Amino acid sequence: MARAVYLLFGILAYLVFFATFLYLVAFVGDLPWVPRTVDRGPEAALPAAIAIDLGLIALFGLQHSVMARKGFKAAWTRIVPQPVERSFYVLFASLALILLALFWRPIPLEVWAIANPAAVYAMWGLFGLGWLIVLISTFLINHFELFGLHQVWAHARRQELPAPTFRTPFFYRSVRHPIYAGFVLAFFATPQMTAGHLLLAAGMTVYILIAIRYEERDLVGLFGERYERYRGEAGMLTPRFRRRGT
Repeated sequence: MARAVYLLFGILAYLVFFATFLYLVAFVGDLPWVPRTVDRGPEAALPAAIAIDLGLIALFGLQHSVMARKGFKAAWTRIVPQPVERSFYVLFASLALILLALFWRPIPLEVWAIANPAAVYAMWGLFGLGWLIVLISTFLINHFELFGLHQVWAHARRQELPAPTFRTPFFYRSVRHPIYAGFVLAFFATPQMTAGHLLLAAGMTVYILIAIRYEERDLVGLFGERYERYRGEAGMLTPRFRRRGT
């Protein structure tokens, strides 16, 4: 019975994530299909808006980083069963993003506005490319394990999870963190940048740079010298192409 409950919970957590991810795309892009976006919603006085928005970014960053650390996982799995640990992480990350979308306060001051139609299309192309890189990169390293489905499915079938292996498929050959790189591209690629949008993009980028430091420390601990060599071979967020013969 517990195996079926864990599987159902994992599926529900994944569906919440996927719906949240789609909303995030529309939220960042200020698309008309959703009621609230980075530039559309209840406003507040400038100091209050900045404080609220920074608090929401910090809340997401803390949740995303703290729950991913080895020490937290060791303590957390004394409370929640191991097979659904990742699903809880995914669910809480989704809830943090939902709170960000609900309570975000737009700051409509214009930073830039592109008028050239070709440049506008190019910006939207980069916006879409960023999200596409994010999605493809998750599948390159096992999308369903990253979001908890693999764990609950294996548990339901009474299968042991394989030990982590070090791989560098496609994007990962030249960029160590293509998922984060895709997010940064999507956050900044807009033909109309407001102060609120820039605050979101800059705040998330700062979080990403901090998160990478901790993630790479964990990866060095897991894969040792092999990951250290990889850091010299691939760029962090942008490609590092090695010269011929090096």
